[in-house]
Amino acid sequence: MGLGSSTVIWLFAIALVLQSCFFTVSAKKIYIVRMKHHQMPTSYSSQSDWYADHLQSLTSATPDSLLYTYEAAYHGFAVALDAEEAESLRQSDSVLGVYEDTLYNLHTTRTPQFLGIERELGLWAGHSPQELNQASQDVIVGVLDTGVWPESKSFEDARMPEVPSRWRGKCEVADDFDPKINCNKKLIGAQFFSRGYNMASGGKELQSPRDKDGHGTHTASTAVGSNVANANLLGYASGTARGMATHARVATYKVCWETGCFGSDILAGMERAILDGVDILSLSLGGGSVPFYRDTIAIGAFAAMEKGILVSCSAGNGGPAKATLANVAPWIMTVGAGTLDRDFPAFATLGNGKKFSGVSLYSGKGMGEKLVGLVYNNKGGNISSNLCLAGSLDPTIVRGKVVLCDRGISARAEKGVVVRDAGGVGMILANTAAMGEELVADSHLLPAVAVGRKVGDIIRKYAGTDKNPTAVLRFGGTVVNVKPSPVVAAFSSRGPNMVTPQILKPDVIGPGVNILAAWSEAVGPTGLQLDTRRTKFNIMSGTSMSCPHISGLAALLKAAHPDWSPSAIRSALMTTAYTLDNTNSPLRDAVDNSFSNPWAHGSGHVNPRKAISPGLVYDITPEEYIMFLCSLDYTIEHVQTIVKRSNITCSRKFTDPSQLNYPSFSVLFGKSRVARYSRELTNVGAARSIYQVMVEAPKNVVVTVKPSSLVFRNVGDKQRYTVTFVSKKGVNQLDRNAFGSISWKNAQHLVKSPVAFSWTHI
Repeated sequence: MGLGSSTVIWLFAIALVLQSCFFTVSAKKIYIVRMKHHQMPTSYSSQSDWYADHLQSLTSATPDSLLYTYEAAYHGFAVALDAEEAESLRQSDSVLGVYEDTLYNLHTTRTPQFLGIERELGLWAGHSPQELNQASQDVIVGVLDTGVWPESKSFEDARMPEVPSRWRGKCEVADDFDPKINCNKKLIGAQFFSRGYNMASGGKELQSPRDKDGHGTHTASTAVGSNVANANLLGYASGTARGMATHARVATYKVCWETGCFGSDILAGMERAILDGVDILSLSLGGGSVPFYRDTIAIGAFAAMEKGILVSCSAGNGGPAKATLANVAPWIMTVGAGTLDRDFPAFATLGNGKKFSGVSLYSGKGMGEKLVGLVYNNKGGNISSNLCLAGSLDPTIVRGKVVLCDRGISARAEKGVVVRDAGGVGMILANTAAMGEELVADSHLLPAVAVGRKVGDIIRKYAGTDKNPTAVLRFGGTVVNVKPSPVVAAFSSRGPNMVTPQILKPDVIGPGVNILAAWSEAVGPTGLQLDTRRTKFNIMSGTSMSCPHISGLAALLKAAHPDWSPSAIRSALMTTAYTLDNTNSPLRDAVDNSFSNPWAHGSGHVNPRKAISPGLVYDITPEEYIMFLCSLDYTIEHVQTIVKRSNITCSRKFTDPSQLNYPSFSVLFGKSRVARYSRELTNVGAARSIYQVMVEAPKNVVVTVKPSSLVFRNVGDKQRYTVTFVSKKGVNQLDRNAFGSISWKNAQHLVKSPVAFSWTHI
């Protein structure tokens, strides 16, 4: 029986109402609310009670809408609201700001030898290995990530003394996590924060501190993992695996879930870590470039810095494109990535006799010695076949052959699965212009070799022009003492800093390519669901891997110098970094093998042996960071959002953000050809030390430093200097940027600061 027109209209109207109701319900989003905490009425016993009452008085939000209340990292709360409710809160006199939650993403045993800290060799500037090991036991590193696999030997606590009495953290109970079994004197904390994830995504994952992803276990063990003999990934990179600070403690805070890392959960994790008493915070995650008052990580990191906690963050994997940096707040240690002097060579031999080198972590039976057909699907109707995307390969064409796949869009190991499922017996994974010559090894599920763009282009041409293209793949295991190294990773995010161009970022680079560390046994080494292999260690690449190296090294410096501020530790790591590789050549960029620059490598590659005795440091107080914030185009409310103080007036501020006492310089020539900055150095070396200035400058800039020598009579003395940069007239600025350095030198120390020059209006 048919429906009349009036009935249809009526049903359509009902459908619209139901649809409207559905969207009203589902339109709730998570907001982070910054309160004017000093306005709390005296009738309330806690900020949390006031927040809850204030929320209910202005909105229809129920008590379970309130996800977190923050006090240590932030003055406010996280709550699920619709747009109207959020606007209602914004109108309240007691509210400083209401910001929509942000989704952040993860920035995904040869390292100690490469960095020169195996066995914490020799005297470290007056600290014996025994002294440094003992002091490290009092240092606690907090890792915000995907959790921890506690059964890993990297977290064994053999011969470790009792946990420091100042520790206030805990290990949480879960169905798959028993604190009595899974935590010890090494792994002293394991907590999870999932309310933001649950509200936004429905919370499908088991609520537990246990790492089902692998990333968190990898980063935590890189920072502070215990010595583990005979570590390897399927036979690759065999040796003793260890973290940077093997005797330090670790506390893990699971803030990242299968859909990413929500800012509300990250802020809750940072809040808890500050209250628990960590000394170092390590975050291998981040988002895009936003003002600091909108950056959850920057806000939490400011609170941590005020408590004397150094916050180390990954710079991001947005390279080689410029202006791709994350985590650029000057109170954060921003870490880029470089290569090690270890490689995993693999070879592709073509039917024309030419042999090309690449890399691979494939560990199966291999292809044998016989050449087989080579296919490159860059023609025809399926435009995704050259990328080997799911469903793009025709089995009748690729069966029994090696497939050449362009890198990009889908995961590298996933392409190999597509090839295998279509009947292919091997894969050559070729870079495009976007990746350049960078080679990242993967534990592929079929014989596969990754090659750079130039080799990839040669093989593409061969596959497209030869009447009967063939290839065979072979694998070379592990090699060390590779030259040149380090090389800046192509994926490592680059400057300039788009949030505050007056601050040069990243700060340093550290090992971040093909890093072996502990792994979760809940997932295979490729991370793919169909990868049923289980390994105790895995090899990964990303600034996610370089960040915990610096976090662990910062823990060693904290152990050696417990009275140093976070900015002093960062300064020591920056001013002692090196910019020459193991062939004595300037650092190169993996994109095209050209020379790198400070927008890519910051101050250079970290050198822990020198950092522990830097001679001089650029120290920065919380008050100076506030003066920096006041020099930006922020409102008082924006500054208060970051600083958490109600009495901020910005009566004292820098004339220019570049005046912050930072260990590097970013000089912006705009309407004026002259830029003048002042810096202060603190003597952490010997008494009666004298330093002379050394200047490197591009030909179109004149640099003058006064005074040209600094005399420090006592340890702890401070001396100021002024540097004037003058851009010469009549010089054609084609690139609009250039680089140099300012160094202070004596017989024992070289305290070096990179300088980046940019021309905007001249």
